[in-house]
Amino acid sequence: MPSFTEEKILEAQGYRYIAGIDEAGRGSLAGPVVAATVILPSRIDTPWLNQVKDSKQLSPAKRELLFHHIHEVAISMGIGVVHHEIIDAKGIVRATRLAMKLAIGQLSPPPDFLLIDYMHLPEVPLAQKGVTNGDSLCFSIACASIIAKVSRDHMMIAFDETYPGYGLAQHKGYGTREHIACLCRLGPSPIHRQSFKPVKNLIQGRL
Repeated sequence: MPSFTEEKILEAQGYRYIAGIDEAGRGSLAGPVVAATVILPSRIDTPWLNQVKDSKQLSPAKRELLFHHIHEVAISMGIGVVHHEIIDAKGIVRATRLAMKLAIGQLSPPPDFLLIDYMHLPEVPLAQKGVTNGDSLCFSIACASIIAKVSRDHMMIAFDETYPGYGLAQHKGYGTREHIACLCRLGPSPIHRQSFKPVKNLIQGRL
């Protein structure tokens, strides 16, 4: 279960606004990468605390419920969205960092420390720490993972209406067997990442 250990250590050092950051959609074949950042109060006393986990370990219904709970208690939140064109042009690592930077820029009050799932943001001039498996270990990062995942899922459900036939509302753009079958039958949609296999292979006629 995620804990407040990292946040408490930083609070003892004098940091006040500690932002947890995570992303969703990094490994998807279609759609954007979405980053979320959340600043939480130093003390939270609500019955849903022990339900927070890495978003991948939660059901869609539980994620939606926690999404609204986190919104209610957060001091500040930010969402950064980087679409497939930039992912193809810059690569997924740079696109993910850009999404995180955009999310941080929306925070008010601004953070004085960043707890980031796995990554470092050298272009952001703030004190920070990359936490390996942070979405499983650190409470604020776990909350950010839920916000990022639910926000992106909503986008992919909307894309499913614009680009029907790919099952985007079900697999959210990830490379499931059903998704690959749809790609082979229909070809890539305008939101597929052309630099990602197997989309790239399909375009080049190797799939």
